[in-house]
Amino acid sequence: MACFWYEIGCIMRIIAGSAKRTHLVAPKGLDTRPTADMAKESLFNIIAADISGTRFLDLYCGSGAIGLEALSRGAKEAVFVDSGKPAVAATTQNLEKTRLTQRGQVLDMPVAKAISMLDSSGQVFDIIFLDPPYDTGLLPQTLTQLAATNLLHPASIIIAETDAKIYEANPFATPSALELTDTRLYGRTCFLFYRRVLV
Repeated sequence: MACFWYEIGCIMRIIAGSAKRTHLVAPKGLDTRPTADMAKESLFNIIAADISGTRFLDLYCGSGAIGLEALSRGAKEAVFVDSGKPAVAATTQNLEKTRLTQRGQVLDMPVAKAISMLDSSGQVFDIIFLDPPYDTGLLPQTLTQLAATNLLHPASIIIAETDAKIYEANPFATPSALELTDTRLYGRTCFLFYRRVLV
């Protein structure tokens, strides 16, 4: 989830596109970990040319800020997944605030279940973003599950967010069906970019 806490006087907002400057609602409570606005802007500077017309999957979506930014910048549709009730409520409200509801779908369920369901229904995504809680083991588990699905086409991108120091101390193996193509650091935020291995 990319945001600042209201509790410390900061504001979440859409950076660019049709919903530019729209303020977003943060999930209630302190269970959702924020990503700096600078890191979010840097991420979208990297993938800006790949956004228009895409299908975007936002896993562990929190406020939905990443998927909403993608929709604002021209993604055709986005699916948001989170099992936290405050996150689901915030994402739903933020879709309404940005007037992007018709292009967004919110799945209130565990990410592993959602991945299986989406795969079974034959869905394919151009960009998949995941930002699970740090230091829980969910990141490598989710990547492994994604690698075993048909949710990706040959040009699809997976972007995983993690903590740079945690990743440096405990690096994990890339699933054999994926290739780590890039790593970007913005302070403590680390973005890992993956593509499916072509055979």
